[in-house]
Amino acid sequence: MSETIYLDHAATTPVDPRVVDAMLPYFAERFGNPSSIYQPGQEARAGVDQSRQTVARILGCQPAEVLFTGGATESDNLALVGIAWNRRLADPGGPAPHIVTTTIEHHAVLHAASWLERIGFNVSYVAGDSRGLIDPAEVERTIRPETCLVSVMYANNEIGAIQPVADIGASVRARGIPFHVDGTQAPGLLDLNVDRLQADLMSLSAHKFYGPKGVGVLYIRKKTPIAFQQHGGGQESGRRGGTENVPGIVGLGVALELAERNRNAYALHCQQMRDRLYAGVLARIPDVRLNGPEFGDTRLANNLNLSIRGVQGETVLLSLDMQGVAASAGSACTTGNSEPSHVLLAMGLTEEDARSSLRFTVGRANNEDEIDETVDILAETVDRVRALAGLRR
Repeated sequence: MSETIYLDHAATTPVDPRVVDAMLPYFAERFGNPSSIYQPGQEARAGVDQSRQTVARILGCQPAEVLFTGGATESDNLALVGIAWNRRLADPGGPAPHIVTTTIEHHAVLHAASWLERIGFNVSYVAGDSRGLIDPAEVERTIRPETCLVSVMYANNEIGAIQPVADIGASVRARGIPFHVDGTQAPGLLDLNVDRLQADLMSLSAHKFYGPKGVGVLYIRKKTPIAFQQHGGGQESGRRGGTENVPGIVGLGVALELAERNRNAYALHCQQMRDRLYAGVLARIPDVRLNGPEFGDTRLANNLNLSIRGVQGETVLLSLDMQGVAASAGSACTTGNSEPSHVLLAMGLTEEDARSSLRFTVGRANNEDEIDETVDILAETVDRVRALAGLRR
């Protein structure tokens, strides 16, 4: 086998060739600084403006509500820190502002929340159930008079759990509290309309939907009270200083357009590949547990997270990699971290089960032959690892 079977699309996706073609002119032919008034600068500005209009149309918002960032991590940090500091500055002598989030968020949210706690803000963490789903009523019970933001991810990057964000957002916004949605895993698979989602802020990252790395979006609903963090220029209408990543922004717009246009077909293809993989694993490997929701409306169509008794996930991943299969043990952002998944532990899994987990996330280029070959390789690997550990099949 000469090519890798890539099954880690939740970590990143290959850039679509059509996206590359759209970006290339902005590296050389249209290289101008978009803040400049002469022709090369205005050509670059036109590319940024067109991408902003595309994003706004897909999100169902105004172009002025689209802020381009360096990726979802920056967007998440700006949402939490910017809202919290705005509240603190508006009422410096009042009670410490309070944020509500969940125990199964991406570390971009959890680490930002933890930092805010260390400098005097208050944070409450709502736990999900054994499937990793959040109860809107529990979020509502956690809100206090001083709550300034609620942040809940749309779909979990590890277990694919799709949260009832519209229900959560409706109750949160009815209280006059901004609602942030980490939508990083959603493009190409789920609806992104911010009004239907009841979102005041939403984070996206281009490299999760076949766009380039290093560029993202934070949607910010008009009149949302936020203190912007990056100073040094008037770019992004004074909201984020620094020369824009023009090729990346152009690529993001094209990638999001393609993701939305092909959303139904892509979700169906992913579901078929994911279901075939799961059926093959169940037929060949005993003592396998599905982590997260059952297949259906509460789980991303491309996500399969399993715990396989008697193996260490990292050990299996290394063996798969040597045989040309790329998968994951959880979030790509925690690779090299010896700690088990915080998401799986929050769902009530034992440390042993969490350490035996594998995540497969299928994508556009995967086909039935690749899936069947992956099942063969995984089954042989698990048999070998279990035999070495003295476990019978």
